[in-house]
Amino acid sequence: MSLSASPSAFSSASTIVLGIESSCDEMAAALVRDGREILASVVHGQVEVHSPYGGVVPELASRDHVRAVSAVVEAALSEAGIGLEAVDGIAVTAGPGLIGSLLVGLSFAKALAYARGLPLVGVHHLVGHLIAAELASTDEPLTPPYLGLVVSGGHTALYRVPEVGAPVALGETRDDAAGEAFDKVAKLLGLGFPGGPAIASAAEAGDPKAILLPRPMRGREGLDFSYSGLKTAVSLAVERQGGLARLSQRAKADLAASFEAVVVESLVERTLRAAAQEDLARIAVVGGVAANARLRRELVAAAEREGRRAIFPPMSLCTDNAVMIAAAGTRLLLRGVRDDLALEAFSRVPIGETPWRVGGGVSPAASTRSGPTDTSGTSTTTGDRTSA
Repeated sequence: MSLSASPSAFSSASTIVLGIESSCDEMAAALVRDGREILASVVHGQVEVHSPYGGVVPELASRDHVRAVSAVVEAALSEAGIGLEAVDGIAVTAGPGLIGSLLVGLSFAKALAYARGLPLVGVHHLVGHLIAAELASTDEPLTPPYLGLVVSGGHTALYRVPEVGAPVALGETRDDAAGEAFDKVAKLLGLGFPGGPAIASAAEAGDPKAILLPRPMRGREGLDFSYSGLKTAVSLAVERQGGLARLSQRAKADLAASFEAVVVESLVERTLRAAAQEDLARIAVVGGVAANARLRRELVAAAEREGRRAIFPPMSLCTDNAVMIAAAGTRLLLRGVRDDLALEAFSRVPIGETPWRVGGGVSPAASTRSGPTDTSGTSTTTGDRTSA
C-alpha cells in the first residue's frame, strides 16, 4: 500500500470514504461512495483468539488489531479495485469501545490521513450502527424520525432518532447488555463463543417453554432493560441439574431455547412500548443481536400487528463493520466537520456527545443535516463490551 501519491481533496461531487472500525474484537475497513454505495467491506474477526476464555479479552483484542490493521485496509482497497489516490476522506471509530482496540484503528487512521493529506473525522460507534439501518432500507428509505433499538454485546438501548439533532435516549440496560448475557449463558452451558450464534444454534433443538425463567423488568414502568438476573437464573438451573458435567444435550438445548425466548420477549415488549409512547411507526434494530433469527421474526410480526414496521440491516451490517463508519463519516465530512491529529479515543461516551471534538469540529460553512449525528445532544448508553 503506497503512501507516496499526491493528496486528494474532499468534495461533495462524488466522494469515496475509507472507514476504519476497531472498537472491540473486529478489525474492519470499508470503502463507501457517496455515503451509500458499498465498494468494499472487510472484517477480520477474533473468534479463535477469545474462544478459550468465553468472552473478549481486551489486551488480546488490541494486540491482534495491531497485527491485522494494515492487511485489512489493503484488502479493502483491493476488493474495491482502487488505490489510496481515489480516497477522499477517512472516518474512524473514536468511541465508545475497548480503549486499546480503539487506539489501534485511530492511530492508523491518523497516520494515514497525515501521510496523504486527507480530511479525517471521528465517528460515534452507535451512530454508525443506526445509520446501518438507513443503508439497508432501499425499497422504502428509512428517514427520521424513527425508533432505534441498539442491541449488541456492549449496548442495549432505545433511542428516538429525530429529524434534526442527536438521538435521544429512552431506555437502556441497567446491567448486562443482551449480547453480553448471550455470551455468559453460552459459557455456562458450555456452548462456546461467540454466545449469540451458539445459543441460537442450540435453541433450534430445544423447547422454549421447557424451563421457567424470570421475565426481566416485567410489570415495571419505563423502558430500561436488565439481564443479569436472567443470567443468574440460568446458572441456578444448571446447578439444580447437577452442574454442567451432568447436563444432557437435550437439557442444554431447552435452557438455550428458554433463555433466548425470554430475551427476545423482553426486547420486543420494551421496543413496542417505546414505539407506542413516542408514536413512531418505524423501528430500526441494529447491533450484533439484530442478527438473531428469533428476534427478527418475532419483532417484525409484532410490529406489523400494531401497524408498524421493523427494519433490520443485512447480517453483514449487524455486527461491527466499517461500512457504517464510512457512511456516518461521509455525512460529517460533507457538513464540514473535521478532526485534527489530536483526535483521541474514549471508552465510554453517550450518543450525541463528541468529547474528541473540541468546539464541535465544524467548519464555518457547515450546515444542519437531518438524521443521526454525533456532534450535538446528550443521552446515555451502556459502556464498552466486557469480557465474560
